[in-house]
Amino acid sequence: MQLATIDWIVIAVCLAAAFAPALYYARRAGQGTTEFFASGRSAPWWLIGTSMVATTFSTDTPNLVTDFVRTRGVAANWEWWAFLLTGMLTVFFYARMWRRSGVLTDLEFYELRYSGKPAAFVRGFRAVYLGLLFNCTIMASVTLAAVKIANVMLGWSRLQTVIVCGLICIVFSALAGLWGVLASDLIQFTIAMIGVFAAAYVALSQPQVGGLAGLVAQVDPATLRLLPDFSDWGLTLSVLVIPLTIQWWAVWYPGAEPGGGSYIAQRMLAAKDEKHAMAATLWFNIAHYALRPWPWIIVALCSILVFPTLGDIKTALPHVSENLIGNDLAYPAMLTLLPAGLLGLLVASLLSAYVSTMSTHLNWGCSYLVHDLYRRFLRPDASERHLVWLSRVVTALLMVVSGATVFLLSTAGEAFHLLLSIGAGTGLIYLLRWFWWRINAWSEIAAMAASFTIAFGLFIARKGGLELSSHAALVWSVALTTVVWVVVTFATPPADRETLRRFYRTVRPAGRGWAEVIGPDEIAPNRDNLSLAALGWVLGCTFVYALLFGTGAMLYGETMQGLLCLAVAGASGIGLAMLVPRIWGTGNRAARE
Repeated sequence: MQLATIDWIVIAVCLAAAFAPALYYARRAGQGTTEFFASGRSAPWWLIGTSMVATTFSTDTPNLVTDFVRTRGVAANWEWWAFLLTGMLTVFFYARMWRRSGVLTDLEFYELRYSGKPAAFVRGFRAVYLGLLFNCTIMASVTLAAVKIANVMLGWSRLQTVIVCGLICIVFSALAGLWGVLASDLIQFTIAMIGVFAAAYVALSQPQVGGLAGLVAQVDPATLRLLPDFSDWGLTLSVLVIPLTIQWWAVWYPGAEPGGGSYIAQRMLAAKDEKHAMAATLWFNIAHYALRPWPWIIVALCSILVFPTLGDIKTALPHVSENLIGNDLAYPAMLTLLPAGLLGLLVASLLSAYVSTMSTHLNWGCSYLVHDLYRRFLRPDASERHLVWLSRVVTALLMVVSGATVFLLSTAGEAFHLLLSIGAGTGLIYLLRWFWWRINAWSEIAAMAASFTIAFGLFIARKGGLELSSHAALVWSVALTTVVWVVVTFATPPADRETLRRFYRTVRPAGRGWAEVIGPDEIAPNRDNLSLAALGWVLGCTFVYALLFGTGAMLYGETMQGLLCLAVAGASGIGLAMLVPRIWGTGNRAARE
């Protein structure tokens, strides 16, 4: 493809607008690690929530959705739609406790919740495991999508894309700090959303498609279904039953961690107060699951009519490397149909989405390696100026490692399932550790070791010929990992009583899980209300799912079904609006005092 002059102008203008905050906030980011990693704990909810959405909207996301839709239909998106249950749980049960904890990173939480050398070990180990190994795998999967898009639209090689995009991300992330990332995310998200809606409009305008009516009439009804065909039990089990019954609470996945974690926790910790932390996470879940999916799905469905087979994609894109051809490539293939001007907007939107995600992961991973590893274990007396300088160096090194990892992956779906399998079985710990005193650092060590070992063992076994589906492997991983960490929990001593009491007084968890270590006189009088939180969780999930499916039904031309879903969304939305102020009222008196 050849971009016209107008395309390059549009790209330059969009990128200048998106990257301007990095320069504006560069000096502020250099003041210290609290500014560089937590924006001085003064960010508002709307900025934090939008940044969360922008981070989860990257170059790999539409490719992954396209892969799902083309191979197993729209219903396959339940593999990630199910994570709404986790997200809403974080909103109503965990967001305020995270902000109360007062830690700088979610790994610092370990030495607030646990005690002794095991707590220090978990913090240091996860700093390397998540900040370096896991984080670089995530960034590699994001960059893989950028490689495919650049190869299709610009004719760039894998190495060329990695180098160019890597340099952009290093300069931006090293300068910006979290304030610059947050401000840029707002602009980048706006550009990206305009781009995806433009892509959907052009896809529907193709003669092979014939608009929404033509799309619905031509695509196989089984592909359009929002729920899988229940007569196909294997499909139903893998894309609906397992995600809704096991995956959402049992699997640690970036952006959808049970109880919150990684960059979601980083954003909550950067909020002005508990109310802003909760509101930000609520806005993120609404926008992520209800507002964004349909433009991607529409383009994916149109690609089935325009490029029915992988051979059609290869014929249309003869310059694309053979090892990059896959169903996820259909999304960038559809973008080649855009006219001049819009094509430049799409390139700018995709680059903005890519940099938004990468800058967050670079800042987040760097916070682990610098704050939780280097400062905690190697140089506790290091000056703030030294730590900020080191953070910028580590940012560059993380980008280099993730760029090298790109050459080990081939498809978006492959990377998605790899990440799911590595975190399988650990999620329940992250939910219970706030509410049950008995969980200790050894529980987490055992869960991490078991999850990784089992996932790796099953991966090798399947490569060696073992006939085991991905969802069956997930169930086995969750079951075996859970047994391991539960046994270890009761076989090892808990954290010392003073640490447990200090944690309780700091975060004020609700429920009776702390009764054995907290006397009647020590029970926090203004704890969160679990009943209100549970009601908020149900209303929040109902609102988002009803809005998501109501929009889909309207697009499919099923007006009555769409109106019914939207009515349910409206009723649950009103319920949320009435409930949230009541939830905010619980616990606030203690916070003020």
